[in-house]
Amino acid sequence: IEIQREFFNSNATKSFDFRISQLKKFKTLLKENEEAIHSAIYKDFKRSSTENYTAEIGLIYHEINNCCKNLKKWGKRQKVKTNLLNMPAKSYIIPEPLGVTLIIGAWNYPYILLFGPMIAAISAGNTAVLKPSELSLNTSSIIAKIINENFEPRFLKVIEGGIAETTELLNQKFDKIFFTGSPAVGKVILKAAAEHLCPVTLELGGKSPTFILKSTKLKIAAKRIVWAKFLNGGQTCVAPDYLLVENSIKSQFIEMLKNEIKRIHSPEPIKSEALARIINARHFERLIKLIDQKKVIYGGDYNLQDLYIAPTIIDNVSFEDNVMQEEIFGPLLPIIEFEDLNWAIKQVKENPKPLALYIFGNNRKQINQIQEEISFGGGAINDAIMHFTNTNLPFG
Repeated sequence: IEIQREFFNSNATKSFDFRISQLKKFKTLLKENEEAIHSAIYKDFKRSSTENYTAEIGLIYHEINNCCKNLKKWGKRQKVKTNLLNMPAKSYIIPEPLGVTLIIGAWNYPYILLFGPMIAAISAGNTAVLKPSELSLNTSSIIAKIINENFEPRFLKVIEGGIAETTELLNQKFDKIFFTGSPAVGKVILKAAAEHLCPVTLELGGKSPTFILKSTKLKIAAKRIVWAKFLNGGQTCVAPDYLLVENSIKSQFIEMLKNEIKRIHSPEPIKSEALARIINARHFERLIKLIDQKKVIYGGDYNLQDLYIAPTIIDNVSFEDNVMQEEIFGPLLPIIEFEDLNWAIKQVKENPKPLALYIFGNNRKQINQIQEEISFGGGAINDAIMHFTNTNLPFG
């Protein structure tokens, strides 16, 4: 941290050419190590290289290209109007880097959730200390290898480890901290940062509701929800957490969900190459406790040795059920039916604000009502997760 501060104060990182050259170098390293990157994620999750490229690596390439193309424009001095009292002066805003940054990544998407903020930090002219999650050991190892063997520690450095290493990092003074993870750990990060008056970005999870209105095209909705929910074994912070389904279409929609799961993952999902495994035994046990077998209408089987949980649909769920008390972060899909949209909106508003919200339907009045009344981080209409891929929308 000390040598990074010294390097930052030398002004070396402020050069646009330096920033672009480092981003291009990183892109080349990613391409050279793609096979090892895919292998590491498979060892951690049994996630396929196709899904890994689609959900992470391809997005990282896009992020690099976008930053290389635009960072000179973003970093330019911005003219603003001068008021009469200050005439004939000129007024402007000068964008400047913050300094030495700390980026703490998450285990569920270990590449994009660490490298995405890192690319932003480089683009803005900062140095970065990177802390990958210790839960995904193999991806943490390849991340450390790529960065620490190819970049000077005074510019980029990966620190591996667990709670002890993270705690020690948080005792240090940074100019910016970016954390992706749970609200519980987010509180710890914020308290530690307050000691140094360090600005923090927290990208935290939550129970993301998905409204299924009777005006929706059910087959398309089922296809997109099944893909989004069970992507990465359900371990996605912006995955649809639970469905709020209008009661007149519930039975029909459930059958479509079942058919779509069979189509993607076959009638024996344990053999599916498209279904990632749960990260570890602790999370596996947590998820099993959320399954009420009396309410399971599809799936529900699991295998601890393989850390496998089948895509599972749980019906007749209430907001008081165990599965509704925390973010699921796994392949469990609870369904709550409603008749009165006002009631459904009220239930969502009485819970913590969700990171994402999705609406499937074609009734513009109802869609507008949901969007205007519920506060959420980001979302989509008649789709799910895909808003994350649009770099023109803010995230985190």
